[in-house]
Amino acid sequence: MTGLTSTQLKSLKKLYAGKVRELYEIDERRMLMIATDRLSAFDVILAEPIPEKGKILTAISNFWFDFFKNMIPSHFTGEKPEDVVSAEDLPQVEGRAVVAKRLKPVLVEAIVRGYVAGSGWKEYQQTGTICGIALPAGLREADKLPEPIFTPSTKAAIGDHDENISFEQCERILGADLAARVRDAALMLYKAAAEYAATRGIIIADTKFEFGLDADGTLCLMDEALTPDSSRFWPADSYEAGRNPPSFDKQFVRDWLESTGWNKQPPAPALPLEVAEKTAAKYREALERLTR
Repeated sequence: MTGLTSTQLKSLKKLYAGKVRELYEIDERRMLMIATDRLSAFDVILAEPIPEKGKILTAISNFWFDFFKNMIPSHFTGEKPEDVVSAEDLPQVEGRAVVAKRLKPVLVEAIVRGYVAGSGWKEYQQTGTICGIALPAGLREADKLPEPIFTPSTKAAIGDHDENISFEQCERILGADLAARVRDAALMLYKAAAEYAATRGIIIADTKFEFGLDADGTLCLMDEALTPDSSRFWPADSYEAGRNPPSFDKQFVRDWLESTGWNKQPPAPALPLEVAEKTAAKYREALERLTR
């Protein structure tokens, strides 16, 4: 199975390797962010790559960062990744990297949910709430919520699980002012993206944003935006409330992993080639629908 599972640039110093992205130092103000073809499911990095996934994710993120450019600043510097590395490093960079500002990360995951799905559906069945937020009785799986809700979570280290937190806990971590700014920005971006995606036949059920602060304290969108890795995308033409819809995202891999009886502890089961290729095709279809 072909794919880029890690990078080793000769011309820049590696700062960090996350679940999917790897960061390299350019200078004190800028870094190079590269999206590999790794896939993380249930907070475990799978051994097998998803072919071309990093390039597809980068193209989708770049589309959304441009879409949001008049709504919120981002980590973009406007420089080309190919201009900051040596010629021998180009094959690891082309199509899958961005030159990003070095921001101070906001220490929560900014999650917005517009539909009852995933862990939210499981919680709702038990308690009538999602992340502690009381919801109307009688909702079905995949029902649209009356209004999108902000359900932050902690930012876990690699190998650990993010934990859902209340908005009050979010305020204790960030302070009331920053927590409100993050919530309001996340809801604004989700609503704008969901409205646009609907014109392309895609329902965005939920998504996760990451934010950072620049030297002036300005809130900036960073990392990735509305990709199949960070969002639940459903095709509108096959959506039906009351059942889990097919998706353009890594839910396909999650469902396959769940079917194996895996206990969600590393290592994950080996991903069959056909599952990896079908996942790549779903990611590619999301890109083509959004950007056509």
